[in-house]
Parts: sequence; structure tokens; C-alpha cells
Amino acid sequence: MKLLRVGTAGAERPALLDAEGTLRDLSGVVADIDGGVLADTAALDRIRAAADAGDLPVLDAQGLRVGPPVARVGKVVCIGLNYHDHARETGAEPPAEPVVFFKAADTVVGPDDTVLVPRRSEKTDWEVELAVVIGRTARYLESHEAALAHVAGYAVAHDVSEREFQIERGGTWDKGKNCETFNPLGPWLVTADEVPDPQALSLKLWVNGDLKQDGTTADQIFPVAEVVRYVSQFMTLYPGDVINTGTPAGVAMGRPEPKPYLRAGDVVELEIEGLGRQRQELKDA
Repeated sequence: MKLLRVGTAGAERPALLDAEGTLRDLSGVVADIDGGVLADTAALDRIRAAADAGDLPVLDAQGLRVGPPVARVGKVVCIGLNYHDHARETGAEPPAEPVVFFKAADTVVGPDDTVLVPRRSEKTDWEVELAVVIGRTARYLESHEAALAHVAGYAVAHDVSEREFQIERGGTWDKGKNCETFNPLGPWLVTADEVPDPQALSLKLWVNGDLKQDGTTADQIFPVAEVVRYVSQFMTLYPGDVINTGTPAGVAMGRPEPKPYLRAGDVVELEIEGLGRQRQELKDA
């Protein structure tokens, strides 16, 4: 299923994109799409039954904003340097274990919402990423099979980063990762049953129409199942939590000088095979 949330920020309603590409209203079936629904097998069964019956009300998509596909995200766990080609372009050695950092849940915005270039930013960068959405409480998972069984679905994420704040201002990466609007998510949550192999997805990103990133999740150093298993050894993952699993080569930081960092007025578009497409215009904060 392709689950999404539409409407003005803070007042989104749950929806479903059916097999014919028609937007359907789910508000008569569930109140929202959040961790509680993703963990509730009966609720998901009701959604599937309503979709199969074909009697969900049609929503007019014209001019309708798409919000993040998951409401009230608990935490956003991110994996750094998780593609062989991205590690090479940054001059880093492939990590021996996953590099884990966090984004605050309030960085999450809709897939086509405006991205704000932070004040005093000189190095705002782009990163297309496969996002994993957790569907069952996960702690100390023992196998890759168990890890994948705890995944509700997948989405497109844009891990926007300010490289000077991240790398040159001391401390951890947090300052460059948690600026306002720095995690567009969506348009859809595609349930795990429709993504048989998360290691066989193409990822692409364009800036002002120029292709910048063109990769595949097959190049991940630590595959999705290992990422989920590994992270569960250090923290409890709850339904509705999101894991951003890293970005392929092609970011601005990895390009020759002068590096083409993002500026107000730039337009970024990104997509992952089968998971939909995002488009953001950048504006000054």
C-alpha cells in the first residue's frame, strides 16, 4: 500500500494512493497514520479491506499539499557514510560499524515543502536517502530476518545538511543536521510487502534540473536489515520511528572547488524507485 497524509501542516488527513493512482480518503477508517496505526495489525487490515472493496472516497489532489507520511515521528536515526561510492568521494575509509547520529523529529516536513537555508549558511548540501519506518517495537534483534519483520515500510528522505555547521564548528554533527526543514519525508509510506528487496532500489537527485546523484541501494555498506538490527542493540526502536540509511555519491561536499552548495532559489528534486518523488524550492530562513 501507498499511505500518505494530505492537507495543511498540522491538519493532515490520512489517505491512500490506489493501484490506479487515485487518491483515496482514509479518515473514515483510521484517524491518522502514526506509530499506533503502523503497529496495529487490525487497523492495517481495515485499510487493506477498504482499499480492496474500492469504496473509499476519492480526494481531489489538485492543489492539495502532501505532508509527511507518518505523523508524530518519535525519532529520526541516521546512518552516515553508508555507501561505498560516497565514502570514496569524501576521502573517508568505509566504517567498520554503522555511523549513527540523530535528527530531531521536528526537522521532518512534507516532500514538497520549502527547505530553508539557515542564516549564515555557506555550505547547505543535498542527500537523497532511503528511509525505513519502524512498525513494531524493536530491541536487541538477533537476525536480519527479525529486523526486516519490524519494518512497516519505506519512504524517500532528503537528509539536508549544512557542512560548515556539521564539520567545521566543533563537536558532533548535530548542528549541521538539525536545522529547520532539514528532513523532507515522503510522499508515501510504501508498506514493506511492496518492497521485496530494499537493496535493489535506484536513488536519484537533481538540482535545478541537473542530475547530481544517481545511485543504488545495492551499494550500501550496511544493508537495511543490518542497520535495523545494529541500531536495536543500542536503543529501542518504536513504531513510527524513522531510520535514514545514508546517501550515495554526488553530494556537493564531494565535488571539486568551487563546490556547488545550495542557495535560495535553487530547486531540488529527488526520487527513489517505487517510492515516489519530492520537489523543494529553497528559501532563506
